[in-house]
Amino acid sequence: MKEYYQRVSDKVLEDHLESKGAVLIEGPKWCGKTTSAKYIAKSIIEMDRPDMTEQYQQMARIKPSALLEGKTPHLVDEWQIAPGIWNAVRYEVDQRGEFGQFILTGSSVPPVLDESMHTGTGRIVRMKMRPMSLFESKDSTGEVSLEDMFRGCDIAASDNHNIDDIAYLICRGGWPLSINTSKKVALKQAFDYYDSVIKDDISRVDGIKRNPERTKRLMKSYARNVATQASLETIREDCIVNDTDTFDKETLYSYINALKKIFVIEDSAAWNPNLRSKTAVRTADTRYFVDPSIATAALGLGPQDLINDLNLMGLIFENLCVRDLRIYSDSLDGDVFHYRDKTGLECDAVIHLRNGKYGLIEVKLGGDKLINEGAENLLKLAGKIDSDKMMAPAFMMVLCGVAPFAYRRKDGVYVVPIACLKN
Repeated sequence: MKEYYQRVSDKVLEDHLESKGAVLIEGPKWCGKTTSAKYIAKSIIEMDRPDMTEQYQQMARIKPSALLEGKTPHLVDEWQIAPGIWNAVRYEVDQRGEFGQFILTGSSVPPVLDESMHTGTGRIVRMKMRPMSLFESKDSTGEVSLEDMFRGCDIAASDNHNIDDIAYLICRGGWPLSINTSKKVALKQAFDYYDSVIKDDISRVDGIKRNPERTKRLMKSYARNVATQASLETIREDCIVNDTDTFDKETLYSYINALKKIFVIEDSAAWNPNLRSKTAVRTADTRYFVDPSIATAALGLGPQDLINDLNLMGLIFENLCVRDLRIYSDSLDGDVFHYRDKTGLECDAVIHLRNGKYGLIEVKLGGDKLINEGAENLLKLAGKIDSDKMMAPAFMMVLCGVAPFAYRRKDGVYVVPIACLKN
């Protein structure tokens, strides 16, 4: 039996089961939703089992409660094959009056809840899974935790990853199928995922046939603009190849919304703090994929290509860091934002917790000069925040690709290699 890699989201799922009757796990295909659910579930029904699918669908119409029998939490995998199960789960949760009854997992192409389907509010909670972080894939030692930095703890760790290692980890991505296998096989997974999105998934999400070539152009443009606040109009114009092209705004929005629904794109919203002076804060989203390997696949790049273009590598590395920060933040009841104002001052990531605490993070590939620039930016932003109206930052961190040590500078800014970090 293949080794199970513990996921940060395992604890998130357990917490949800303690407070809700059912949990729906959402996320991109191949990110490990079903595997994680099976690890926690006490009984399972697989709706896509070839020799039983038709019978399951008939039972879902006649007596759906029969499909919900079993030790709890009971996993219903590929539940959308028989959408009537949704209302059955909601009803059964009400009847039993207990938490932790069901886990629902399904295709990355989520079905639309029609008028006959209750929203599930108060009974079914949704949680998001993403491809694996470096800590989950055992590429990070986890010697430094976000939780400790929120507490203001001192840190100390060493890291021996070089630029080649980081380039490989970006292109490999966090797909479970790419872990613990040869580099050749590992690097193929992102390209296979990309091909599946453009040829099938983007059209299946809502039944609207979309042009694979347009999808390619859009994803390539998104990859070229990753980790920037490029406007949708900039991306649209980038996708137009000739004067007769009719890639209008409505078409662009349709394609982008479809990619968001299947969890390919995951932009970062702007953070709006209380500042001492009236500085206009830019509100445009920052463009990211759910995994950095989607960007390299869209551009047709491998690890050596990134090393040959360090500016581009730095932007896609930021996408890797944001992916990991999102995974770690979920377990701390936090969200990840970005900050940029009219003066050009920016902060690549702001982790804001539910209790009001927040941390400021700059992402740099490495090198003393860039680390110093990142620290200066963080201190400048911290100085702008009105601490009479909101808390001062719990921590400031320069998150690096290549750095020999994790430590705390004299000015209080943490310097942390991404391959030392965990939640």
